[in-house]
Amino acid sequence: MSDGQRVGIVLVSHSAAVASSVAELAVGLAGGGATAPVAPAGGTADGGLGTSAELLAAAAAAVDRGAGVAVLADLGSAVLTVKALLAEGDELPPGTRLVDAPFVEGAVAAVVTASAGADLDAVEAAAREAYTYRKE
Repeated sequence: MSDGQRVGIVLVSHSAAVASSVAELAVGLAGGGATAPVAPAGGTADGGLGTSAELLAAAAAAVDRGAGVAVLADLGSAVLTVKALLAEGDELPPGTRLVDAPFVEGAVAAVVTASAGADLDAVEAAAREAYTYRKE
């Protein structure tokens, strides 16, 4: 299966380092073989802490293969940035969806599921399910 058939994943964080590290972790844990397209969108355009609508839109465009784009965000204002772009309707690729999931565990679940060729609904469900993971 080519990544042209896979859901894209965008990881939005207030920190470029966090977004990149979570992306690296998720891709690494997805196992061997081809993985779904994943792009971090962290920090501001000038390298500071915060979120950037421009970086988010560019990341979504970079991972869009026509199967949908799942966006996971770390904190409140990152979520607001995603929601604002979704409301505008023309800044993000069609089929882009904000996924309510824990950032790290949800990212891993989303990337693993998308890499297996699942559709956007299944990718979202897998990421959301990460809320139920227990660490005791």
